[in-house]
Amino acid sequence: MNPAWPIVIGAASTGDFEAIYRREWLETNGLGGWAGSTVSGAHSRRYHGLLVAALDPPVGRMVLLSRLEETIEIDGARHELACNRYPGVVHPRGYEYLERFERGLFPVFTYNMDGILLRRTVAAIHGHNTVVIRYDVAAAPGEEEPGAFVLGLRPFVAGRDYHHLTRANGDIRDAAELRQGVLCLPSYPGVPDVRLHLPAAAAFTAAPEWYYDFEYDREDYRGLDNREDLFTHGIIELALRVGDHVTIVATIEAGEMDGAALLVAEETRRQMLLADIPNHSPYKNLRRHLHLAADQFLVRRDVDLRTIIAGYHWFTDWGRDTMIALPGIALVTGRHDEARRILQAFAGAVQDGLLPNRFADGGGADYNTVDATLWFFVAVHHYLAATGDEQLVTELMPVLDDILAWHEKGTRYGIRVDDDGLLMAGEEGQQLTWMDAKVDGWVVTPRRGKPVEIQALWYNALRIYGGLAHFLAAPAAQSDAEARAAQVRSRFGEVFWNAAQGCLFDVVDVDGVSGECDPAVRPNQLFALSLPYALIEGEQAQSILKVSREQLATPRGLRSLSPQDPSYCGHYGGNPLARDGAYHQGTVWGWLIGPYLTAWMRHGGAEGKRLARTAIEDFAEHLQDGCIGTIAEVFDGDAPHEPRGTVAQAWSVAELLRVLHELDTE
Repeated sequence: MNPAWPIVIGAASTGDFEAIYRREWLETNGLGGWAGSTVSGAHSRRYHGLLVAALDPPVGRMVLLSRLEETIEIDGARHELACNRYPGVVHPRGYEYLERFERGLFPVFTYNMDGILLRRTVAAIHGHNTVVIRYDVAAAPGEEEPGAFVLGLRPFVAGRDYHHLTRANGDIRDAAELRQGVLCLPSYPGVPDVRLHLPAAAAFTAAPEWYYDFEYDREDYRGLDNREDLFTHGIIELALRVGDHVTIVATIEAGEMDGAALLVAEETRRQMLLADIPNHSPYKNLRRHLHLAADQFLVRRDVDLRTIIAGYHWFTDWGRDTMIALPGIALVTGRHDEARRILQAFAGAVQDGLLPNRFADGGGADYNTVDATLWFFVAVHHYLAATGDEQLVTELMPVLDDILAWHEKGTRYGIRVDDDGLLMAGEEGQQLTWMDAKVDGWVVTPRRGKPVEIQALWYNALRIYGGLAHFLAAPAAQSDAEARAAQVRSRFGEVFWNAAQGCLFDVVDVDGVSGECDPAVRPNQLFALSLPYALIEGEQAQSILKVSREQLATPRGLRSLSPQDPSYCGHYGGNPLARDGAYHQGTVWGWLIGPYLTAWMRHGGAEGKRLARTAIEDFAEHLQDGCIGTIAEVFDGDAPHEPRGTVAQAWSVAELLRVLHELDTE
């Protein structure tokens, strides 16, 4: 199903609190910050807020302005548009006035009360810790046009790190000041003030107080603390009438702010992101949504470099996720300069032949990964194919040389080339592949030895390097890389085929024990078919596709483990131990739709193309659920495959975009 443009939730659903409480919206600012909540208006997560700023892009994120609650007073009648969940009650019930929600360039809410249609648009401004809220006033069709009414706005500040909740305390700074149209809302010492730029006619009445026990349902589901107190400094009031258009700017930045101009500029920027989508594409609307979703993950790192946020709301930038997502997020969308600066950012962070696993919130980087570095080669391959940028490839070759040398002699975490040419990896207590769940010292899927996708990636790294060496007229390096790749291909065919199940072993030489094989049916084997240089073809490839289709495929991606396995977990939820225990033990991953469909299109003939189109149409339904217009990180392994994990995940969006591009250009 190709989603409409824009995606609309109408009156048939907006009156159902639970239906719109489980749906979310997200606006991001290109720095790592955002605005977001549920369609109902009630926050369901600690990460929801109207101004979540990244103080040290793309990290240092803080929930500063939690919410801005609206009331409408018409002829003495008071209508509360806000919505909150408190213990045992939903109050106020502003969702009952919500007539329409739409997601196109921006999230837009339309409320209907006593003949007034109030249309609210929320826009995070790219490159700034700034959010614009625009109110447009119209008369309801068929209603007598009302006179003036009063829009009341009550801001609530949190002033906290985005991972933590706060309770009422005596440290809050409770004095707000309205001066020359800017209402300054302080919170705590050392925390930036929220600055609200208001229309000239706005008035502010101080009424400082705490509101208690806002309840966040999704946090309870995740087994975490789920209640928060928020502070308000008072009430803003503004007289409006039909035909008025006003903007509020929420920011931490100094200087004058023209909300209308900021919104027009942001609208123009987003329209440009959609300009190159081919008109002939049968998935034009889907690509519109995905191009905008992709934009949310591209953020600044340092002054001149770029990176990809792995997922909202709680991930930073991860090496593996960034390299996997780069083709779809930056190349398919034509954002080649950002792709270049991403590759430069990560190349500059390589240590001991390893790409960072992740950049940490508090600074520095972790390097516990075997696959992120190998995905770097694949990303460079796709970048060169898309851009022809020989200069950058020449710049990166010494880094690629260094990576291969470290892998040959051995680097951290037991990562080294074994005597048979395959790549070993693993140490006790370390999780090195993308199946990296670890809780309280328990590594759920250690996969020590020779994991199947690592061999496919190692083979591709050698083949890609050999091609680049040929390109740069380095025949000795090319010959050496090709010889090592041939050894990998030969040995792989000897040891990885599991004839009993008609697919590939997930790990061989488990824990370093020669000949010990893990027969778990997992999606990792698909990379031997889907990467630029395939390791498996012919009848074996067909058999792998058949097994994957029967045991792993769902309408939302692939299960991480076959339901036939006794370790399979079909539901992802509960406390951290329960969630991490299920994370790669059956949970469906949206990003795996990419390698699965690429493998089908490459090895499945006409049937593969048909299957890919059907799978994309099924998958696209998710954009109208969960976080509207984007794709979640994971889903339950069991039907109906409810979305779980982060509400927006970079490689989920990227891999669907990449496959769509393959179909549009075939």
